[in-house]
Amino acid sequence: MHSISDERNWLTWLVKVRLLILTVLLAIELAVIRLTPSPLPIMPFLTAMVLWFVLSLFFLFLVSVWSEGRLQAMLQVLSDLAMVTLIVHLTGGIDSSLNFLYPLVIIVACMLLPRSWGFLSAALAFILFGTVLELDYYGAIPSFSTSHPKLKALQVVMFVNLFAYFAIAYLAGLLVTKLRQADVRLKDASGALQNLQALHENIVQSMSGGVITTGFDGRITLVNRSAQHLLETSEAELLGRSVASLFLDPLPHIGSERSDAEVRCAAGNGFRKTFRVMVSALHVNAPGELGFVYTFDDLTEIRRLEREMRLQDRLAAVGRLAAAIAHEIRNPLTSIAGSVSMLSDAAALTDEQRQLLQIVTRESDRLNNIITDFLAYSRGKQYRFERVNLIPLMQDTLTLLEHRLTAENSGIRLRRILPSSGAWVLADGDKLKQVFWNFSENAVRAMNKTGGILTAALVERGPDWEISFADTGPGISPQQTEKIFEPFQSNFEGGTGLGLAIVYQIVQAHEGKVWARSEVGKGSSFVVRLRRMEAGASSSTPSLASQAAAAAAGTTGGARG
Repeated sequence: MHSISDERNWLTWLVKVRLLILTVLLAIELAVIRLTPSPLPIMPFLTAMVLWFVLSLFFLFLVSVWSEGRLQAMLQVLSDLAMVTLIVHLTGGIDSSLNFLYPLVIIVACMLLPRSWGFLSAALAFILFGTVLELDYYGAIPSFSTSHPKLKALQVVMFVNLFAYFAIAYLAGLLVTKLRQADVRLKDASGALQNLQALHENIVQSMSGGVITTGFDGRITLVNRSAQHLLETSEAELLGRSVASLFLDPLPHIGSERSDAEVRCAAGNGFRKTFRVMVSALHVNAPGELGFVYTFDDLTEIRRLEREMRLQDRLAAVGRLAAAIAHEIRNPLTSIAGSVSMLSDAAALTDEQRQLLQIVTRESDRLNNIITDFLAYSRGKQYRFERVNLIPLMQDTLTLLEHRLTAENSGIRLRRILPSSGAWVLADGDKLKQVFWNFSENAVRAMNKTGGILTAALVERGPDWEISFADTGPGISPQQTEKIFEPFQSNFEGGTGLGLAIVYQIVQAHEGKVWARSEVGKGSSFVVRLRRMEAGASSSTPSLASQAAAAAAGTTGGARG
């Protein structure tokens, strides 16, 4: 059985074929009538052909407005039998060259209707054709035949046609049945193939790792959802693009010693990600290769944790060193500074000697500042966690900084991006002000010579508040960015390199994350994320892990490169 859409397509096809056949037959018969003497009546023949054209156009319209395909097929078969009978009569009856149209109608009936309708159409064709011949023979209707066979010959012609019609109906029905069975098997096989293809596609799309396939030219032909998520790029932007352009490092290739490699990728949000990429040849059942398959996993978080562990080891070593020697250095340093101060009051000193004593005093003060930062970094810090609003904390810091920049006429402008409503967190407000001031001071130092814009922003990022201080200074290299929170990594003249290390401790005590983003020539940005509190949430003490970390000034945290 055909579906509704198939029946409509078949009926539309039948009407179009009928119009084509009628046009060809009309042209041929008109040529025959004009070129050879014929008793055929021209006007009745043309009238019948026009009537058949009109019926065909009506059926074409009926297909578009009536969904009952079975009844339409019956009407078309019956009307075709009637019109074929009329045309056969007008073109000579037994001498007509158009009686081959009966088998065509029988074949169409077998195609559109059940097999019984094929035999019924053969019977109707025999009855109609025989009726025309009988009426012509007995003169009941006008005869356009040039020959007048005897009754016996006429009966032979009729029964030969009867046999031919039923043979055609049988063979056409058998063939159509076979075709329908083959069509069903083909649809079943096609459905199974589609299901298998959908299963394979679902498997590829459901994989947690990224999968990319390319041709031999390296152009991407397939990318799964995980790859789109990891690369933070849509499928439309990836298809047809060179796979090598997605990564900052060379990809592994077939034939090398290792089929995998760690490569970096610049994500859409400005972060650099690290992927482990593996490559293999893309094979099909037939011998040969179609291209390459790249599978990759995100190692960014693992490498970040590894860097944090290395940083923790360094910070712990520095802390132990500071606790062991800071006091031992500070005591003699205090004695040296006092002695030099007394010597500077002596009247017998020359100008050169006084200048040397001033240098000693100044360097002693600088060394004392370093020891002070050391002690601030290494000794345990006490935190007072409470529910605080980040907006006033940032406003206070930025207001003080703005007055200072105005007084110094530094050429640095401040830009604030702050929410209108409260930004509540569980934190120590004074310690966070220290973090904000340190970031602001670093930004001002970076732009001290050239001026620029310092952008302080506070935005909501999922469950966190994200605070960023971005400058338009010269920027720092990726190697320096990775070590920016380690002690003694200052890029400024006279800096101790402990300010950002202390910031790191403060942020980790708040169970937050801190990282730096920078590009040489395009400025730097320092970012802190703290867990957001709802406006109506009550203040509570921090977790035991936070209290222990705050009391011991531990070194675990969330620095990110």
